[in-house]
Amino acid sequence: MRSIWNGAISFGLVSIPIKLVNATESHSISFRQIHLADGGRIRYRKVCELDGEEVSGAEIGKGYEEADGSVIPITDEDLAQLPLATAKTIEIMSFVPAEEIDPLQMDAAYYLAANGATAAKPYTLLREALKRSRKVAIAKFALRGRERLGMLRVVDDVIAMHGLLWPDEIRAPEGVAPDVDVTVRDAELDLADALMATLGEVELASLHDDYRDAVEAMIAAKAGGAFEPAEATVEPAGGQVIDLMAALEKSVRAAKASRGEGGGGAEDDAEAGAGAGAGAEVTPMRRRGGAGRKTSTAPKAVGGKKSTAASAKKTAAAAKTTSKKKSTTAKSGTAKSTSAKSTTAKSGTTKSTATKSTSAASAKKAGTAAGAKKAAAPRKRASA
Repeated sequence: MRSIWNGAISFGLVSIPIKLVNATESHSISFRQIHLADGGRIRYRKVCELDGEEVSGAEIGKGYEEADGSVIPITDEDLAQLPLATAKTIEIMSFVPAEEIDPLQMDAAYYLAANGATAAKPYTLLREALKRSRKVAIAKFALRGRERLGMLRVVDDVIAMHGLLWPDEIRAPEGVAPDVDVTVRDAELDLADALMATLGEVELASLHDDYRDAVEAMIAAKAGGAFEPAEATVEPAGGQVIDLMAALEKSVRAAKASRGEGGGGAEDDAEAGAGAGAGAEVTPMRRRGGAGRKTSTAPKAVGGKKSTAASAKKTAAAAKTTSKKKSTTAKSGTAKSTSAKSTTAKSGTTKSTATKSTSAASAKKAGTAAGAKKAAAPRKRASA
């Protein structure tokens, strides 16, 4: 990069030869003034007001205009004779924390490059000292005919210098703040915090000038003869009365949608603190009655299963009793025991274990009944 100034950094008794290089550049698109009738270029000519003659650059000097309109000529020799210690020196005055520098004072930025091999060691010493102290250096320097204020800090492995405006060049913000008393509610602050959290951080390197891209595309299209101007839609600005709460809520939702996030999170917390603000959307909650109806139907289903099982048991017991009745028709003796069993079943005994545990004698009778059943079976087939 081309240097715009050569000098040295004065660091106490240490002198560091450096070169000053622009750290920024402008990418704005510039236009020429032309004559609309024929497209001819309009140029500014430097003409003397007294004789009306065009003057070349070699014939132009400096002058200071007094309040009455008279001009005092000032030559380069006059300026060179002034006692300006910073004409070729960046003189470090002090070291302060970076937080003490008001961003309003920030001006142009420059890189300081070591000028020669002998400057490498003191340059690195100053750079590392700035890193370890976590401070910035305040310095004076002269550039383009005037003395300026600067701030030196470390950027990667390079010392950068920001031009600073003098404190008396910063205007006081008088008459800028709103002249009416405004009260901000906590709910509004909560929504503002939610919007800030939703927007989150951004990589500055990913940002670019969309307007410049559009201008370049338009110029390329017009040069190719294929440009078709589109009608721009201009939204009305100013004078609108808006609902601040609703605007904040919509902003949070729009920010989440642009980041591909769903609802909930910080927005819901902010809306809960906001209360029923005007224009806010309210999501209806489920009624408790619905949940109660669902829980009340559950015991019915369980009860139905129990009654079905009980009826199945009763049917099985009835089938056993019927089979026993049929098996006792062969002999009258066994019929008595069967009638006794059926009478016991009718009396309300529903479990088969009650008849089995009567006595050892009834067990013998049951065995006799089983033998009678086997003897009676062939007789029925013969009669058929």
